[in-house]
Amino acid sequence: MYVLGLETSCDETGVAIYHSEKGLINHLLYSQIDMHSEYGGVVPELASRDHIRKLVPLIKQCMNEAGLTSRDIGGIAYTAGPGLMGALLVGAATANSLAWAWRKPAIAVHHMEGHLLAPMLENNPPSFPFLALLISGGHTMLVEVTGIGRYRLLGESLDDAAGEAFDKTAKMLGLGYPGGPKLSELAKRGTPRFKFPRPMTDRPGLDFSFSGLKTYTMNALHDTAQSDQDKADIAFAFQTAVAETLSIKCKRALQQTRLDKLVVAGGVSANSAIRQSLTEMTDKEQALIYFPRPEFCTDNGAMIAYAGCQRLMADQHQGSVIFARARWPIEELPPV
Repeated sequence: MYVLGLETSCDETGVAIYHSEKGLINHLLYSQIDMHSEYGGVVPELASRDHIRKLVPLIKQCMNEAGLTSRDIGGIAYTAGPGLMGALLVGAATANSLAWAWRKPAIAVHHMEGHLLAPMLENNPPSFPFLALLISGGHTMLVEVTGIGRYRLLGESLDDAAGEAFDKTAKMLGLGYPGGPKLSELAKRGTPRFKFPRPMTDRPGLDFSFSGLKTYTMNALHDTAQSDQDKADIAFAFQTAVAETLSIKCKRALQQTRLDKLVVAGGVSANSAIRQSLTEMTDKEQALIYFPRPEFCTDNGAMIAYAGCQRLMADQHQGSVIFARARWPIEELPPV
């Protein structure tokens, strides 16, 4: 089965084609970063309008490059949530319109399930069960995974997600949008001059909180001359604190669940310092660690096509309903 995957949850328009036996056939991604950078963050209405302009041309290009027509497509998968409601509705309406016109089934895909399964696109995918750390601009979650749709939420952020904290801290440092990658780049020039707290690691539990760390960072910045080196040192301290906090929580979760595999996915999983910290931790714990390649860390159509293919192969589909949810707990998903 060839599955067409559409991703429009926020500020990236992703289209991909995945085959149930051949794997990923083609994928394209259009980023709205240049448009939103003028405003210092994502403007939902502009994001929705740009998805409308870009989605259908990308679908045509993706299918033409793959040498496929509508007759070859076995089903259409689209991101139904969580995300920006207007942006989600663009993908949902387009997917269901194509499904009706082509007489194919459509399947609504959970955005975070797409991220969670992104490492399955690699040559050496993890086997079930495993622990998943999902870190993105909107979510920080620890999930015990025993199969597709078989998820147990172990911990999540009580306030700012890790990616959100990166972006807000970058804004404090005057780095602009998107903040996370720019802060990471600045941190490379930093020195271990500051020691920032590792929030919520001095108590039991697997939840996260980064708003206090963000405030601590702001106070530390105000106590300096705010030179370029001051900012680099603060970026280094902030990034190190986030990376070590994530490692401490993941170590605790691996020990509690007695799992020996950790999957790390989502936009923030591309951060090299976080990857290094988690890899060192899993080496000490004698556990295996899996990351998607950098191009599949951020939002993309390939992960949606893969997740949708698994559910369509299990005879799950959405019917003719245009389904979209800005908030959607991952535990509500049915098993495959």
